Amino acid sequence: MRRGVALLASAFLATTLSAGAIAKTLKVAYDADPVSLDLHEQLSGGTLQLSHMVADPLVRWTQELKFEGRLAERWERIDDRTIRFYLRKGVKFHSGNELTALDVKWTFNRLRTSPDFKAIFAPFESAKVVDRHTVDLVTNKPYPLLLNVATYIFPLDSKYYTGFDGNGKSKDALVKHGNSYASRHVSATGPFVVTQREQGVKVEFERFKDYWDKKTPGNVSEVILTPIKEDATRVSALLAGDVDFINPVPPTDYDRLEKSDKVDMISLEGTWIVTLQLNQKRVEAFKNPKVRLAIDYAVNNAGIAKKLMKGMGTPAAQLSPKGYMGHSDDIKLRYDLKKAKQLMKEAGYEKGLKVTMMAPNNRYVNDAKIAQAVANMLAKINIKVDLKTMPKAQYWPEFDKRAADIMMIGWHSDTEDSANFIEFLAMCPNAETGYGQYNSGNYCNPEVDKLVVKSSEETDLAKRQAMLQKAENILYNEAAFVPLHWQDPAWAARKNIQLAPVVNVMNFPYLGDLVVK
Repeated sequence: MRRGVALLASAFLATTLSAGAIAKTLKVAYDADPVSLDLHEQLSGGTLQLSHMVADPLVRWTQELKFEGRLAERWERIDDRTIRFYLRKGVKFHSGNELTALDVKWTFNRLRTSPDFKAIFAPFESAKVVDRHTVDLVTNKPYPLLLNVATYIFPLDSKYYTGFDGNGKSKDALVKHGNSYASRHVSATGPFVVTQREQGVKVEFERFKDYWDKKTPGNVSEVILTPIKEDATRVSALLAGDVDFINPVPPTDYDRLEKSDKVDMISLEGTWIVTLQLNQKRVEAFKNPKVRLAIDYAVNNAGIAKKLMKGMGTPAAQLSPKGYMGHSDDIKLRYDLKKAKQLMKEAGYEKGLKVTMMAPNNRYVNDAKIAQAVANMLAKINIKVDLKTMPKAQYWPEFDKRAADIMMIGWHSDTEDSANFIEFLAMCPNAETGYGQYNSGNYCNPEVDKLVVKSSEETDLAKRQAMLQKAENILYNEAAFVPLHWQDPAWAARKNIQLAPVVNVMNFPYLGDLVVK
């Protein structure tokens, strides 16, 4: 049975609070396990899933994309650059050390040194300790997304990481893809403690006996996370009862799982955009907006969402999903093959082009099939595509090199805000600022950049919305990229798993609050 997460209601909490005393084991199968126990080493879905298991943020997102306090029990704006956070008292780390404002400051400063996180924290000036349980986060300029970024601050145990390991290396060293102390050990405040880890095989967690949140209905005492890369094997394990909960759910098995009397499937309308970028430095024709528009009109993204995504993708015509500040209702889906051919003729490319395309084959749902479908669609306007797909581990180095004329990229806004999409995917590439870091199409419009930069300092939400919507409309009118769809997240679990209340569009389930019947 497919259900929406709106099932969470006060009645649910009232009836499940007593379940917290019952010990339960949860067997989870993801398509991969976390690459490291260092929560600051990699900005990825896997790392954030792990973070919400072993740590707690200052604040976190609700299912309605509102903020709720976690380690910060309350907060207040002191001035246009400062928010003061009041920490919960008596919170313990897994080591037994007590959480203080010093740990928040230490964590904040470490995040700013992380290659993956430093761009998110670039608007910040400092974290200032007011007293033992009070800390100020201060931005360089007025900044509307301070609370958004606070969802990334999972305070770590600064005392635990003090000193040197057996090899004489600093325990707090942040090493990308390295075998550091922090990559193998973690002490935070979260509901679960890592008890065993074998990379690529299994990670085991047990409930933290001194966990601060005594009101949570969660009753899971042990979690066993097993990575199962193959989609069919992962689904079979769930149906056989070998695991209790899987993610992602392959579209080819949606119907099968929905009809099963053993499991429930839960889905949400997604916010993860999947696009194609047209490299204007590699292909002269892509500099012509009529050619880009022709490609946009030739790609039937609604058809892709229906047939290849099995209805589990929301067709997109812009970067910002519905509900985000920059989403514009004026922007409509495009698909008109006759118009696409006319635009190619007007641009002087009626006889067509030969281009290369690269896409991953295990990063996004049905990514390789989608790329092949697009290649077939472009053939109808005489664009011959030489397509190459590859595993994501091989794809990302090629993407970084801009190794093909058309490249696939998906993105979820790190701040749950429209500006983040544009900053990374559509602003003029700038190695110094980090803007346009994943803009492999090399699209560049200074007006868009100006709007987005200005929006980053605008605290009047109505004015900010107008700026971001204008930027989206410019991108649409110039066909800056080829929007495909927002990928709808889906999860499946055994019927005794009360999964609906703890999943979200960010795809980091709050397993500490999970109830198992």
